[in-house]
Amino acid sequence: MNGNSPHILNTSSNLLGFCFLVITSLKIGNRTDQSVIDEILVIGALIFMSSTIFSFLSIKTKSETKTVFWENLAVYCFLAGLFILLIVILLIALDLL
Repeated sequence: MNGNSPHILNTSSNLLGFCFLVITSLKIGNRTDQSVIDEILVIGALIFMSSTIFSFLSIKTKSETKTVFWENLAVYCFLAGLFILLIVILLIALDLL
């Protein structure tokens, strides 16, 4: 284990909250019918939730092999979530939707 799990846990939970904030803003502004951004962000939120769970399991697991396994899963989920956020940001910034 290289000790990234606490950092991933903190950052992915923060980005999960960010996804919920944007989804809620779109719902309050009645803009969910106009774009697919909220659906994409729901997928991103699920991925960040998975990353949060996997990093927590990595911290709490006693076995070194399982710790590495959970941490690797957390890292890959975190990167996938970041990629989804990049897509959403590009869609918003370039006004494609």
